[in-house]
Amino acid sequence: MGLPAWRIRNARPGSDSTRRTETAEGSSESGVRGAMQSTVSFVLDGELQTIDFRTSAHLNPTTTVLNYLRGLAGHKGVKEGCAEGDCGACTLVLGELGAAGRISYRSVDSCLVFLPMLHGKQLITVENLRGKSDQLHPVQQAMVETNGSQCGYCTPGFIMSLFSLYKNSNKPSREAIDDCLTGNLCRCTGYKPIIEAAAKSCVDGGIDHFTADEHRISKLLKTISQESVRIETERQRYLRPASLAEALSIKHQRSGAIVICGATDIALRVTKGHELLGEIIDLSDLPELKTISESASSISIGAGASFSEIMPRIEGVFPALHAMLAVFGSQQIRNLATLGGNLGTASPIGDTLPVLIAYGAKVVLESLNGLREIPIDQFIVGYRKTMRKEDEIITSVIIPKLTPAAIVKSYKVSKRKDLDISTVSG
Repeated sequence: MGLPAWRIRNARPGSDSTRRTETAEGSSESGVRGAMQSTVSFVLDGELQTIDFRTSAHLNPTTTVLNYLRGLAGHKGVKEGCAEGDCGACTLVLGELGAAGRISYRSVDSCLVFLPMLHGKQLITVENLRGKSDQLHPVQQAMVETNGSQCGYCTPGFIMSLFSLYKNSNKPSREAIDDCLTGNLCRCTGYKPIIEAAAKSCVDGGIDHFTADEHRISKLLKTISQESVRIETERQRYLRPASLAEALSIKHQRSGAIVICGATDIALRVTKGHELLGEIIDLSDLPELKTISESASSISIGAGASFSEIMPRIEGVFPALHAMLAVFGSQQIRNLATLGGNLGTASPIGDTLPVLIAYGAKVVLESLNGLREIPIDQFIVGYRKTMRKEDEIITSVIIPKLTPAAIVKSYKVSKRKDLDISTVSG
């Protein structure tokens, strides 16, 4: 069976917000502000990489980062074990430029990350850890010295999780190490030597060759255009708006498009269901959706804020929600998953729902027609069905603060404590 002839079409920038651009099907799209580009760029192996799907016939907008790397020479360390974010064999680390110009590092399951979601980021693989000196990274050296690898299939994933811990925690506690390794499964060595490797290596405050190279990598990341991205193939369209206003305009025109904001649930339709997602609107990097703000009476959480970003902001205010998020998936999952996505999919295994109902939270929906606030207990109307209209986007969740006399507790019953869906939660 031959490969399809992929094609990409640039959307020309309009002179104003009402400029009309003809799509591949001959219909028109209006109200989309700014220019659109048809390529995605990121840093890999310390160098800027740009993918143009017009010359990459084997790639499409829902190619996972895992499959992309497995087809790339010299990057076979990443492995597929489960293709659903459970085993951690495909763990990689993403570097992202923060507001202060520093790069932050987070581990992710690459089987759940679509290739265009790398745009503007640094992708770090196990092959990159040795650096130009060809010396083992401290976490690699510690794994060797503690005999932390046996068959070796899971080892690259463990190494990348430990690398993320190394960059984010100095002299971590045993609890922090255990939490870091929750998303990585090992069937032969056992965890004792791996835990020893973590404790032995994470003592240098995250200093390594990535620290020395951070300024250069930051400059590369700053050169990547933050314009909207539009990728079209014969059977798929991927849209990455650069602002919330643009996202609302696109959703108004393309109400049937699938919205992703982390993609940890939607990605399974590709990796496990082998489904072709025809049209995708990716909101994963919209700054307006990542805002977390606090008032005297409530906390507003942007729909695009990851669980890892949410947890430190709510620990002392909403302890029951924090406790539920602490056993939600793994670090790799929490670094991608969002509250908006967890609510928007209306999944029967959405562990945040019962505790949000108990707190009296509200979902904020926006469209070109305005804004609506709906209580969580009214928002879900059935199996994978919500009150959201086709042209609406979930933009935030508002959680009112409790009165001094109120108490909320959360409970989760599952076959195992971590990285497992609930049998019962509340």
